[in-house]
Amino acid sequence: RMGKRRCVPPLEPKLAAGCCGVKKPKLSGSGTHSHGNQATTLPGSSSGPLQNHQHTDGNNGRENVSDLTLGPGNSPITRMNPTSGALSPLTRPNGTANSTKNLVVTAEMCCYCFDVLYCHLYGFPQPRLPRFTNDPYPLFVTWKTGRDKRLRGCIGTFSAMNLHSGLREYTLTSALKDSRFPPLTREELPKLFCSVSLLTNFEDASDYLDWEVGIHGIRIEFINEKGVKRTATYLPEVAKEQDWDQIQTIDSLLRKGGFKAPITNDFRKTIKLTRYRSEKVTISYAEYMASRQHCFQNGTLHAPPLYNHYS
Repeated sequence: RMGKRRCVPPLEPKLAAGCCGVKKPKLSGSGTHSHGNQATTLPGSSSGPLQNHQHTDGNNGRENVSDLTLGPGNSPITRMNPTSGALSPLTRPNGTANSTKNLVVTAEMCCYCFDVLYCHLYGFPQPRLPRFTNDPYPLFVTWKTGRDKRLRGCIGTFSAMNLHSGLREYTLTSALKDSRFPPLTREELPKLFCSVSLLTNFEDASDYLDWEVGIHGIRIEFINEKGVKRTATYLPEVAKEQDWDQIQTIDSLLRKGGFKAPITNDFRKTIKLTRYRSEKVTISYAEYMASRQHCFQNGTLHAPPLYNHYS
């Protein structure tokens, strides 16, 4: 089955959203799912790490989208996208969004995010504009920490933003205002990993199964048990990292979006699903420091402002 190709994400108020799942626990362990009309039970649906998650579409155009780490009331702070109007993200020809020959995303974008965060934490002026493309894309910035790469913050937007301002904004939003976590600190910098994801190739799926695990990110829209429209999203890597199948991923997204009633196959059929591709790059703080070595004096952390390399 082929979905209807769209070059831009759905036209709607500009929204910020949490994006990521967490490694373990896996839904397949204690949860059940069915393609029939039986209800689906997720582990921890009322307590524990897989609690139901809130998502609010208010009249102010904002939404709260939680991850799988905390329960109700702990959704990340979201922000209105400051730009006006929807910009069209570039799409890669012939479905080659993840082809190494045509990737737009670069490690320098992650380095720029580290620059922005570093300068903010140390009170330096913000970096000068970078040299990479300033084309508009929907984007997400993700921070992880430690050897096990635990999620430390992840927020982005489905409304295309020019990359220079968009990465700067969502670097700080994801690092400091993801309410699932305390703001990042100077002391955490050496353990951080930064990922930049640019979203492309948005398509309206024919139904809730019209997408591939590990290939597509998905955004679902549904009407909850109170008659309120809700949305939730996972980037392409989430389902694969969790070892979820399509049903488990959909049901997790429903819980993430705040749906609390039993999940039946009939209800799944009412979901409006948009699939998309993602170009992603990740670097560690050590890799960032190596790329910026000429900006530091004697390898000390308290270095001159890092924006000099953009002169």
